[in-house]
Amino acid sequence: AELQIAEAVALVDTLQDWTVLDKIIIPTKNPDKKFIFGKGNFQVLTEKIKKLPNVTAVFMNVERLSSLTKKELEDAWGVKVFDRYTVVLHIFRCNARTKEAKLQIALAEIPLLRSNLKNEVSQLDQQRGGSRYIMGSGETFMETQNRVLREKELKIRSALEKLRRKRSLLRTQRRKREFPIISVMGYTNCGKTTLIKALTGEAGLQPRDQLFATLDITAHAGYLPSHMTVIYVDTIGFLTDLPHNLVESFSATLEEVAYSDLIIHVRDITHPETVLQKATVLSVLKNLNIPSHLLDSMVEVHNKVDLIERYKPTEENALAISALRGHGLEELKEEIEKKVLTATGKKILTVHVNLEGPQLSWLYKEATVQEVEVMPEDGTAKVKVIIGNSAFGKYKNLFPSSQIFM
Repeated sequence: AELQIAEAVALVDTLQDWTVLDKIIIPTKNPDKKFIFGKGNFQVLTEKIKKLPNVTAVFMNVERLSSLTKKELEDAWGVKVFDRYTVVLHIFRCNARTKEAKLQIALAEIPLLRSNLKNEVSQLDQQRGGSRYIMGSGETFMETQNRVLREKELKIRSALEKLRRKRSLLRTQRRKREFPIISVMGYTNCGKTTLIKALTGEAGLQPRDQLFATLDITAHAGYLPSHMTVIYVDTIGFLTDLPHNLVESFSATLEEVAYSDLIIHVRDITHPETVLQKATVLSVLKNLNIPSHLLDSMVEVHNKVDLIERYKPTEENALAISALRGHGLEELKEEIEKKVLTATGKKILTVHVNLEGPQLSWLYKEATVQEVEVMPEDGTAKVKVIIGNSAFGKYKNLFPSSQIFM
């Protein structure tokens, strides 16, 4: 419970100008019920809130409150009441940069707007004694507002579908160029962006020490020890009990992960709930219908080991690193390369070419040339390359007499 409180405080601290004045652990009943506290606990909480004159809101660390419960609590305490869904949604709204992220947040807001509408209508009915039809339209206020929300939802889904098709096109173009794609995933604030910055040397990446700093999928080019170019994809972080509607709204973004060649799962090994965080990430990945071969080949990375003395991973095949200090990155790159070669069917081979022929320029264009050892006495060269299956097939057809050493 203490760790859940710590995460709830971290969520609030992520928001600018929001400050936690006090915190309390109280057992709750089913959040769908009208009253989620027992009488005694409710009284304790009410007295505590009344004694804090600067309180402007109460954050209940439950996934979703029913609109009825929310209204009852707000009436009793005279302040706004937020659940986990509304707070996380507000963080998302503050961090959204791209059109796609903003659309996905707008989609996630629809259930909230529907819930607020029910509240509004029940209040109006109490004030006016029953529903009223609008301007002789034959529609009640509730029906009109629900129709407006349905139309809004359809527009958002249509706009997201267009963006999804556009991303699918970009993915096809990347595939044609045969760049392996590596998705970097993990619990929120585990150091994914810091790791990508360390692996790519991309100075423009600015990691932020806060929850949900990354909401958009961003792609960054990096090189493996063999000089192979790969694309690292930074993804949205996960959270325990992240409301289902939110995960669903961002499924278009997370869909990209299913098309990766490899997944890196980054864990903040210093966090007291690191085991639970791992379970959360794996559970979300399973729900996203990620292909089993991707889950089986996943590379688990234990980050922030610089903060633990003489750390050794207990999990088999996990790699200990510090993205910030650069510890263990060479071993990680070698492991990534090994897994990528297996996943993509790429080969590392040496080809004997005639320098007067077109082979060398063809290899530069269609494969990754690692080194060229020229033999001037006979005008040939030994060329070490990384080559994909389709390119290798084309090479053998075009230059059948060329010597190849695996």
